Amino acid sequence: MIRTRFAPSPTGYLHIGGARTALFSWAYARHHGGQFILRIEDTDLERSTPEAVAAILDGMRWLGLDPDEGPFYQTRRMDRYKAVIQEMLAAGTAYRCYMSPEELNALRDRQRARGEKPRYDGSWRPEPGKTLPEPPSGVASAIRFKNPRDGVVAWNDLVKGTIEFANGELDDLVIARADGTPTYNFCVVVDDWDMGITQVIRGDDHVNNTPRQINILRALGATPPQYAHLSMINGPDGLKFSKRHGAVSVMQYDDDGFLPEAVINYLARLGWAHGDDEIFSREQFVQWFDLTRVTPSAAQFNTEKLRWLNQHYMKALPAADLAARIAPRLVALGANLADGPDLAQAVALYVDRVNTLKALAEALLVFYADVRPAPELVRQYLDDEARPALADFTQKLADVPWNAAAIGALLKETLEARQLRMPRLAMPLRVLLTGQTKTPSVDVLIALMGRARARQRIQAAN
Repeated sequence: MIRTRFAPSPTGYLHIGGARTALFSWAYARHHGGQFILRIEDTDLERSTPEAVAAILDGMRWLGLDPDEGPFYQTRRMDRYKAVIQEMLAAGTAYRCYMSPEELNALRDRQRARGEKPRYDGSWRPEPGKTLPEPPSGVASAIRFKNPRDGVVAWNDLVKGTIEFANGELDDLVIARADGTPTYNFCVVVDDWDMGITQVIRGDDHVNNTPRQINILRALGATPPQYAHLSMINGPDGLKFSKRHGAVSVMQYDDDGFLPEAVINYLARLGWAHGDDEIFSREQFVQWFDLTRVTPSAAQFNTEKLRWLNQHYMKALPAADLAARIAPRLVALGANLADGPDLAQAVALYVDRVNTLKALAEALLVFYADVRPAPELVRQYLDDEARPALADFTQKLADVPWNAAAIGALLKETLEARQLRMPRLAMPLRVLLTGQTKTPSVDVLIALMGRARARQRIQAAN
């Protein structure tokens, strides 16, 4: 059975790159009828926080990337890692190293001075015929993996193709620190082995870890999984996507009013394609997804394209569904939803004009909360020529049948009587009713706002 995993470190929020890795791992398992495992790699005790764990789990739930197993936490598996290390010491595939951090730094400085690659020199590595120094008294040892010295370690990367490293370029990795704490690369190996992971899908910043992990797995008598390393995500300037491009927590996209459906669709197209298809459902993505369609070249993040996709998904939602999603945002802005028009009707009126839920909520607030137009806007559009026409219109508005057609007819009648063009009355009405200069058609806006509220806001200017 196909078994993939997403294994974030809780040292920060779930970012876009991590979310894409999670999505591809999830989709690969779903496409092949396999299982998707969530693992929290929290062995970095100084930097891992409960808040970061919560942010990761919140982001996964919001995106709908439900695991079949987990979350598993590495900090709860320490006994297992230490037991495997003892087995490796007994088998001779690991050994104790008493080189202090100061000695190791001095060694690396000498190597750099000679123009060599800085690396551990194997001082404590046991070899046939080699006499090791006496362990220093009172000094705790680190544990190093006895990496093969000869040959190469190679794998067929499911995204990048064949990759190989000479074992002579790999030094003996520390798998447990002097305080007994297992290291990241070792814990990953034991986890993937114990959890039966068949495909490891992760960012290409892990390529250099892979040969070490393969060698440890083979030393344990385990079959390495297949590896797929995803290319990085760049910003519009071609540099690695970061905070300067707006790279934020996945949950920030929720705060900013993006739909998870749109974010999933957009993430799917970052480095993967199905022909020219740009818009597709989660179900279609799972049906189509395969790693053979993932490009090894860097993807580029484009916020404007994400906004375009988000608007598409907003417009595709039934008005009632979109209203249900927007209601909590309006309440958070201070709206009284009981004192205003049907929310679904208001949503339908404005959805073509915005591209995020946040912008939609801010636009709809005019129907459910007090509006105080800026005095300078009122002075700009409500002049001595427009004021009498506005008074005529407001007076007759009390008795007109309350629908957009009748209100539109009254608007034209008033303008003809005063020999004015439409903007001379429509613009002051927009400002007085909403505090804005750009709105849907004024007759439709007034009809939806309601007779009492519309007349009250217009009369407040007189």
